[in-house]
Amino acid sequence: MPFTSLNDDDKKNLRQVAQDSIHYGLQHQRPLPISLSDYNERLTTPGASFVTLNLNHQLRGCIGTLEACQPLVKDVADHAFAAAFQDPRFPPLTADEEQHLELHISVLSKPVAIEFSNEADLLTKIEPGIDGLILEDNSHKGTFLPSVWEQLATPREFLSHLKLKAGLRQDDWNDDIRVYRYHTISF
Repeated sequence: MPFTSLNDDDKKNLRQVAQDSIHYGLQHQRPLPISLSDYNERLTTPGASFVTLNLNHQLRGCIGTLEACQPLVKDVADHAFAAAFQDPRFPPLTADEEQHLELHISVLSKPVAIEFSNEADLLTKIEPGIDGLILEDNSHKGTFLPSVWEQLATPREFLSHLKLKAGLRQDDWNDDIRVYRYHTISF
């Protein structure tokens, strides 16, 4: 699915699925069951998503995948549930919190490898405010969605913090590091 193919109705449907999955999770302790026949082809084609929950403008949960492995609508339902109840950084969401949640969905394009010769070259190829990045170095891996540019505005700052998230030091660099870019539709 080209990630640019979502229209306003698709976004509205995905937002409703995410909200319904959280509400269903409060009652049944599992994600909302999805009947694919209820959705159009754009939403039933494999897609990758992240669902981010904020409460009082603070992160309350964020779960997603980087590669499309199930229908997009099911991916969103599963990640909304997981962000609310299974993010290891937070306790499970309560019914009182549900009504105050801010919900943000990001649908990801397929990651593409960035070709670079060294860290300085990589920094010139990153597009601030546009690129989401995946950094891999052997067993270390981390990603930042494009929305993270709101807090980390320069490529150097973005990459340094991404290294920390991946379990590396900010000044770590070696020829085995691989970086991929992706874009998102966020709503």
